[in-house]
Amino acid sequence: MNLVQINNLEYDPELFKEFKTNTAIDTLFSIAGGIPRATNWMLIGDPGVGKSTVSLDILSNVKASGGKTLFISAEMSRVDMYLYVQRYPKFGDLDIFFTGELIEGANSKKAIEDLFNKGWDLVLMDSFVEVQADVKDSSNMNSTQSEKWLLDLMYKHNLGNNETNTYTSFIAIQQVNKGGNFVGSNKLKHMTTGMLEIRFEDIDNYESDRYMLFSKNRRGHVGKKLFFDLQTTGSVQYDTERFQKTEKIKEMRKEELQRIKDDNVKFDEMFGMSLPDLSELSNIPEVSDSIITLEEYIQEAGEIEAWNNLPETTKQKHQNWCNSAVKNTAKVNRYQKVVEWLDKNK
Repeated sequence: MNLVQINNLEYDPELFKEFKTNTAIDTLFSIAGGIPRATNWMLIGDPGVGKSTVSLDILSNVKASGGKTLFISAEMSRVDMYLYVQRYPKFGDLDIFFTGELIEGANSKKAIEDLFNKGWDLVLMDSFVEVQADVKDSSNMNSTQSEKWLLDLMYKHNLGNNETNTYTSFIAIQQVNKGGNFVGSNKLKHMTTGMLEIRFEDIDNYESDRYMLFSKNRRGHVGKKLFFDLQTTGSVQYDTERFQKTEKIKEMRKEELQRIKDDNVKFDEMFGMSLPDLSELSNIPEVSDSIITLEEYIQEAGEIEAWNNLPETTKQKHQNWCNSAVKNTAKVNRYQKVVEWLDKNK
């Protein structure tokens, strides 16, 4: 067992360079923009949503920007790929290994090990579970052993342990269960840098808009929807204008919520009604009797006329402040403070 102190380690600067697709998806993969080296990405999604097309588009764009890329297909044949290339000609320039073309009795485990050892910047596997199954069947392994072997192999090449000392990143399409959720062991989940989900906006309508987002990402943002279109040929079209508008609206909402919060604090301070420390409220006993409304309380206190003379916005702020009490007794205490304030300001 080795103990590590990060401050005592030296890192190759190449580790912190990103592969660029030169598309909007770069902003999703990482804050720096692009696919970081030595990382592992799982891609899941609804049936027919375009997982293979999107991932092949990513791979082709990385190759076009100078990366050395590899596609391992355990689910398609040369004929399948030919049909893809008719719509997306750039896919025809990818280096592809079809696991189904291995002769009977060949050891797919050794074939993949030898292939990875050449050193690649980015490797796409379609799919993780099918590559794992091929190795399992040809090497007399069980599912746990074949998964461990593949994960260990990915980690080995993450660290650049190959002929060219290349820090390899992996994108693996992964199967999902009937609920559309990720299927995989805890080790697979822990080794995953990010989980890219590709979905239909309306899962029951294959004609609905498609979008992608990261539900997990150690290098970038999560939950940001990027819509895309597969209707055109040549490349996947990302709706960057829609993405930018959505992010702008989110930012505006965030700013507005902060402004409202600041205004409420100023209001409380102005009328001596600042929220008490919540720790003080934790010891206030709960009362079982139903609590009357603020207006009923004010009426009983004889301050209803002063209350009625207040602007509606001021009344609403008083109501909100009273309703935000975490205990019934605390709410009554706030009622009393409102009455005291009315008495002083009528």
